[in-house]
Amino acid sequence: MLTDLHIEGDNVAEIEKAVVTAGLRGANWDPALMRRPYKVVPYALRTSDGQKTLGFLFTRSGNEKTVVSIMHPREMSVTHYLVPSVLDAGCACWVQGPRSIGNDLRLEHEIALLDVAAGMNHLRSLEFENIVLLGNSGGGALYAFYNQQSRQAPENRIRRTPGGRPTGLDEAQMPVADGFILVSPHPGQGAILLDSLDPSVIDENDPMSVDSSLDPFSVENGYDAQARRGHYSPEFIQRYKAAQLVRAGKLDAHSRELIRRKQDARKRVKEGTASAVEHRIAGYAPIFQVWRTDADLRAWDISIDPSDRKVGSLWGNDPFTSNWGSVAFGRVVTPESWLSTWSGLSTNASFAKCASSMEAPTLLLEYTGDQCAFPRDFDRIYTDIAAKDKTRVKVRGNHHGMALTRDEPSGRDVVGQHIGTWLNRVFAG
Repeated sequence: MLTDLHIEGDNVAEIEKAVVTAGLRGANWDPALMRRPYKVVPYALRTSDGQKTLGFLFTRSGNEKTVVSIMHPREMSVTHYLVPSVLDAGCACWVQGPRSIGNDLRLEHEIALLDVAAGMNHLRSLEFENIVLLGNSGGGALYAFYNQQSRQAPENRIRRTPGGRPTGLDEAQMPVADGFILVSPHPGQGAILLDSLDPSVIDENDPMSVDSSLDPFSVENGYDAQARRGHYSPEFIQRYKAAQLVRAGKLDAHSRELIRRKQDARKRVKEGTASAVEHRIAGYAPIFQVWRTDADLRAWDISIDPSDRKVGSLWGNDPFTSNWGSVAFGRVVTPESWLSTWSGLSTNASFAKCASSMEAPTLLLEYTGDQCAFPRDFDRIYTDIAAKDKTRVKVRGNHHGMALTRDEPSGRDVVGQHIGTWLNRVFAG
């Protein structure tokens, strides 16, 4: 359902004003990036559970038959670098934000699917013949999860989040997509965090506690602090991965215990037998920190699953800053968001669980210098995709498509060209 937000034109001030009116900030666009005139229309959509999500529809001719949708579960990027490429291919482009932009504290992917559904229903109402979902980075697993659920009969969809919250997916209208474009997709937020968990944490309440036998940044285990790179033995890698599963399991158990305590307290409140403390627990929304989540051995030892990437993670090449710093994946969570989004053991939003449902034509674009997704990740994603018409293309660039050296073209430009060619082949503009 549309609200009263509906402004046409490419005037930046008008669009920014519309974003503020909708209560969602951070959506900005630079018209200079567009090669030809275009029209942009912002829409505030109401989801099936009564929340709002904001989207922008870009068109050139107004007669486009195919629309490409771009969305990320945690971010709003109206200025996404692939919008011009989509328009140059003769297609419309829809850029959508989640209900809570820039704050994934309570992000549950099952609920985020209701945001995707609102956008899909809107695009169907505009009578586009084809809707192609373009999943970039974390948007890939989000769209794969949406596709899986949209292809299920409503009564067979996931009824509750991993934390126990009703999803409402069985009552949502979830149109099916006609194609997929995946650009540097990682396996899913829970999957990348599982690989990035520092298993040497002894006490979750003490960020400085370290089991030296599992410390990935000690000389004894193969890390050279001076060179900021590692070389880890197969034996250490095996122990490390096993310990990552153990730590993830403990965080899952902690989350479920916090949820159980709250649910038990709520039950006693309803029964009229709750103590004063239980009344407080029933209303309490626990939040906890997960420290040291930037410790994927592949980031520091590029001989593990080698590629064109540089040493370091998305957060830089100093693990003592990123692993203990305030900015990293899954740093502050609720029990519900941990289980649904960040737990590699409990999340439903992963290519491992969802790629086999992707039967529509699919284009997978892989940046060879990606520091977030690695060659074996792309191998598994591509193999698991069920589509008979699927294409995989490797392009030099980092996770965000930036050139790896100064004397080569931007990976973004090359990817944009491949997208245009593929759209015209599969959907004829």
